[in-house]
Amino acid sequence: MSTGAYGQPVEWTPTAPRIRPLQTLLAWIVAAASLWVAAGVLPGVSLTGTSAAFAVSAVVAILNALLPPMLAALRLPFALLTGFVLVLLADASLLQLAAKITDEVVVDSFGDALLAALLMAAVSLVLQTILGTDDDDTYTLRVTRRIARRQGGGERSTVSGIVFLEIDGLALPILRNAIRDGSAPTMARWVADGYRLIEWETDLSSQTGASQAGILLGSNEDVPAFRWVEKERARLVVCSSPDDCAEIERRRATGDGLLVDGGASRGNLLSGEADETILTVSRTAEEKGANPGYRAFLANGFNVTRAVVLFAWEVVLELVAAAQARRRDVRPRGHRGGVYPLMRSTLCVLIRDLVVFGVLTDMMHGRPAVYATFASYDEVAHHSGLARADTMDALRKLDKQFARIEHARRYAPRPYEIVVLSDHGQTQGATFRQRNGYGLDELVARSMGQAHVEGFAGGDEQHAMVGQAAREAGARRREKRRANDVSGRDVVVLGSGNLGLIYLMGEPRRLTLEEIGERHPQLIEALRSHPHVGWLLVLSRARGPLALGPRGERRLDDDSVTGEDPLAPFSPNAAGHLRRTAGFAHCADIVVGSFYDPIVDEGCAFEELISFHGGLGGPQTQPFILAPPTLPPPDEPLVGAASVHRLLASWRALLQTPTPDHPKEVMTGPRHRPSVGDRDRVEGSMP
Repeated sequence: MSTGAYGQPVEWTPTAPRIRPLQTLLAWIVAAASLWVAAGVLPGVSLTGTSAAFAVSAVVAILNALLPPMLAALRLPFALLTGFVLVLLADASLLQLAAKITDEVVVDSFGDALLAALLMAAVSLVLQTILGTDDDDTYTLRVTRRIARRQGGGERSTVSGIVFLEIDGLALPILRNAIRDGSAPTMARWVADGYRLIEWETDLSSQTGASQAGILLGSNEDVPAFRWVEKERARLVVCSSPDDCAEIERRRATGDGLLVDGGASRGNLLSGEADETILTVSRTAEEKGANPGYRAFLANGFNVTRAVVLFAWEVVLELVAAAQARRRDVRPRGHRGGVYPLMRSTLCVLIRDLVVFGVLTDMMHGRPAVYATFASYDEVAHHSGLARADTMDALRKLDKQFARIEHARRYAPRPYEIVVLSDHGQTQGATFRQRNGYGLDELVARSMGQAHVEGFAGGDEQHAMVGQAAREAGARRREKRRANDVSGRDVVVLGSGNLGLIYLMGEPRRLTLEEIGERHPQLIEALRSHPHVGWLLVLSRARGPLALGPRGERRLDDDSVTGEDPLAPFSPNAAGHLRRTAGFAHCADIVVGSFYDPIVDEGCAFEELISFHGGLGGPQTQPFILAPPTLPPPDEPLVGAASVHRLLASWRALLQTPTPDHPKEVMTGPRHRPSVGDRDRVEGSMP
């Protein structure tokens, strides 16, 4: 471990990544074998002799150590796209150049060279996996350390840093089973070494927008769901919109974010007031143009061809898994067609690897705190199910990346603690539409006669992350503000997992239960009596906030129950979560929670996701923290994301609070703090 008990500093001497002769020899043999296979398969590539593959592989390795790092160092517009394409083209060019230098290989055209580079990457991956050499990061770490030093980092420190690795959507019960069953061997080893698993409970809005606002900024006040309406402006707010994420962060930034004073945000919706960001939706405007954070990934040409091959393989895995689910008639079964296989591959390969290399760069730079989100498990679980074979495979691959990050600690200029956590879990079940043949918006419309009902559902934080990568690559235009305008609608119905929000747009304020009954006398009864609705949250003029169920109600101000308690199947804290949400300025006129059956552990989403989160019921409200024994456990149960912020911030302070022997470090680089004007506008409305 890098620190003594509960953050006491220890001496730290980083290790230099050294080239190991045996692994170098194996890598050379693998490269030669892959070239030999490519020459045997592709008619446009041929070798002149038995030793030619070894000679050409050696030349390609030397050229690869020179050209891609130079390309990665260029400050290019749309760095992700242009750098990726340039390095991919460079891989093919290197093979052509090696052919001219050695006369040992004949390459007929540039197209043949490009195909050969991709095929060589595929064969190399297979051979490295068989030989157990696919985890060798020596070259990557050497290049990453060099890049960090050029950016003004890498100076040695004995003050511990902390790396927070978030697994989006992984519940504690699922992780426990994965550790037991071998799907998370790295985390299983950490638990065996003394890491402790800590459960925490989400707020009512069990989704990444609300959770990251609480964890990274310390407050998720007035974030009632993944999407909501600000009635006074007739505007839809969505946690996947860069503009909305920026505003969510601006309202809650107080200078006490988890990542202030030199921290780094990688792959998050919100930045936590970090100085450095990659793929952070709230900081989209700052990430445009040349982003040096991608340089470590692009500096090794093999990373690019490897990513292309793995991307294609992930698409194949998804198509096969979807076909098997249909053939076996697996229930529930989610929609897995359209662009979803590409979405899955983007998150499980490209974005995952970019975030990993961002973390490695941060560690080699010596940044004091890093928070990185990995969304691959969450995305696959939404469509495949909580713990099905391909879902667990996504988790296993992510666990393997954690081993890479752990391995890199010894080479960092300061000691690091690693904390793994999740922002929420997921609960499984057939969707509301699958069960009924109609959606929540249609149920509302049937109960309201001639009212114009507009439904919004679909899309999640994963779409936000892929969209962020596309914007950075220059392949997607900025969303038009007009898309968020909901003026002219009589009723807006939103789905946020198994949480539904109904806004009656006749007034620019929240309507009371009595007003709803007068204007739409059939609506409340149609909702509360539906077999797949568990509870409604409404505000009564006479009785205050109420949780209504099919056969009873709970008065939230005093917790008195009439008839059957609609919150009985849920956590003992459920009433408190509803009470808090009822006080939000932009709480819906009617908040709808799906049913939850604790016997079969299922509910239903109001969007087309068979594993879901967003409300109450089941493991979606049971995320975890996996912490090293050098950090103290919490003094009390963790309820709500803000409580997690306090715990994580206390751990960072414990590791990094100045002492006479360890004075406070001064991090260089731009600071991201809200201006005085920003703080004064914290309670303002969205523009």
